[in-house]
Amino acid sequence: MEALTGVMKKACDIGVFEGLRLSPNGAQISHFLYADDVIFVGEWSFNNLLNLKRILRCFYLSLGLKVNLKKSSLYGVGLEDNPVQLMANMTGCVRGSFPFKYLGLQVGANMNLIKNWDLVVETFQKRLALWKAKTISFGGRITLVNFVLNALPTYYFSLFKAPLGVIKKLEKI
Repeated sequence: MEALTGVMKKACDIGVFEGLRLSPNGAQISHFLYADDVIFVGEWSFNNLLNLKRILRCFYLSLGLKVNLKKSSLYGVGLEDNPVQLMANMTGCVRGSFPFKYLGLQVGANMNLIKNWDLVVETFQKRLALWKAKTISFGGRITLVNFVLNALPTYYFSLFKAPLGVIKKLEKI
């Protein structure tokens, strides 16, 4: 994945791939990595997508790591469905739609709405329901509750500010 990062940085530097700029003279963001998952972000254009497909082909030929385009999704932010579907068909990807779930988080959902936190609340309920089992010792229950109450909020709340109603639900659980 370090090699892919290097290739994408070079592609952005020489203008082969146009990532997103946070400010006019700021750095370009072309991708996000988590383990072996990659999210590519860039300007919406036929050439940009074609060049990304070429970069991935060269990546495969040089390192042997092939991207399964049939498992990949293409999203167009602020675009009609037709151009997104057309480009998805051209690349062999599936057209994705918002919101979608990535690493357990809703992407593209309005996280100010309590209903969009249902997945987080369910995760808390499932994890804490385990401690109700009579086979876990008192110390084991304390460890499990500490894990859930420390690790999960750090993960979810690092990106989104939870509405007060969600905090109350989690405290009740």
